[in-house]
Amino acid sequence: MNALDLARWQFAITTVYHFIFVPITIGSGFLVAGLQTAWYRTQKEKYLRATKFFGKLFLINFAIGVVTGIVQEFQFGMNWSAYSRFVGDIFGAPLAMEGLLAFFLESTFLGLWIFGWDRLSKKAHLASIWVAAFGTLFSAYFILAANAFMQHPVGYTMNVERGRAELTDIVKVLTQNTAVAAFFHTIPSAFLTAGGLFAGVAAWMIVRKRDVEVAKPVLKMGLVTIVIAFVVVGITGDWTARVMTTQQPMKMAAAEAAYDTKSNVPFSLLTIGTLDGAKPVFQIGLPSVLSFMSTGNFNGVVEGVNDLQAQYVKKYGPGDYKPNIPLAYWGFRLMIGFGALAALFAVIVLVGIRRGRSPSGKWFLRGAIALPFLPILANSFGWIFTESARQPWVVFGLMKTSAGVSPTVGAGSVAFTMIAFTLLYGVLAVIEFGLMIRTIKVGPEPIAVAGKADSDSVLTMAY
Repeated sequence: MNALDLARWQFAITTVYHFIFVPITIGSGFLVAGLQTAWYRTQKEKYLRATKFFGKLFLINFAIGVVTGIVQEFQFGMNWSAYSRFVGDIFGAPLAMEGLLAFFLESTFLGLWIFGWDRLSKKAHLASIWVAAFGTLFSAYFILAANAFMQHPVGYTMNVERGRAELTDIVKVLTQNTAVAAFFHTIPSAFLTAGGLFAGVAAWMIVRKRDVEVAKPVLKMGLVTIVIAFVVVGITGDWTARVMTTQQPMKMAAAEAAYDTKSNVPFSLLTIGTLDGAKPVFQIGLPSVLSFMSTGNFNGVVEGVNDLQAQYVKKYGPGDYKPNIPLAYWGFRLMIGFGALAALFAVIVLVGIRRGRSPSGKWFLRGAIALPFLPILANSFGWIFTESARQPWVVFGLMKTSAGVSPTVGAGSVAFTMIAFTLLYGVLAVIEFGLMIRTIKVGPEPIAVAGKADSDSVLTMAY
């Protein structure tokens, strides 16, 4: 592998790893705030214990997410200096806003929440977790706005003399429909992920007959969150697909392995193509569904991979403008499939609870263990699809990925840091998993002990 290949692998590894913790943190903050609100309104001990127990899981993920996010940002200057020089004037603005505004907001009020149990009034303490939770939304929006510029560059002008893009309209960068659509698709996905974690842990507690009175309301809250979030993800996903079809038609064509421009295009359930990705050999699909997803019309025309390739050659010059079609195709389906499995499990359990059946049995335990991982896998494949199907562009239509790599960093240096980061992340994974399992096994502490949460070693370490 050359420096470009290694740099892409390194960024892919760190990004996917980091994105495991991001949706958990965003969704968990609001669910913990909801549990504390229930305690504030009812003064029932079970809600207080649930708040402090699941608050620990939230903080552990927050801590690991911060560490992995910092490492990810360093790579822009180390491995992708040509990219940073080209769009740093634009890309750096929302990143700076995220760090200086959103991150300080969430971390400050999170600190108040951790150490303020016996120092703040109940109302002020409750407000601190809600402010911290909304701080994660601001962080997410600024990051997604920066990424949206890579998908659909706006609000800039080209400085030919300096050979770089320069910011002209930060409002346009922050409010373009690509950023807005991505935000309203990503945030429900975060709630889906957090709901899966909370419901999975609560279900395990019920099966093990441990703190059942604490686990039952959390199980129901997590399952309802999963179902609602999945519905919202589907609605916003339809919106996102139409934006994507307009701005990056090649990405949508690759997602469906649609090789030729047609109307009444089916949504592919299974497509087998030639080894060179030039045409389909066998396909099973839902008639006209892709046309509706892409255009809002069952008779709508969807541009195909081969036709778009010819258009891009004329527009941008010779080259291969097709992404890795099998990766895009299966990434898109695995994103939907894993999310749907989580929603299906949630619906089955909720129907059983509504009919008065207490969930139990091996199927329920196995499902509970798998439930937290299903939305994580859905998010991961969704992120892989979003970024890989944009290739060969690092900034669509402006800069190819091959042009963004650092010109003076050799393959050996990138290989060394990639191995080092991967090993470091492996260690962090062991620490994260160990802390989570340890905390879950201990379970919600008795209220007399849990009342000392401001000095809790796990919370203090995480902060």
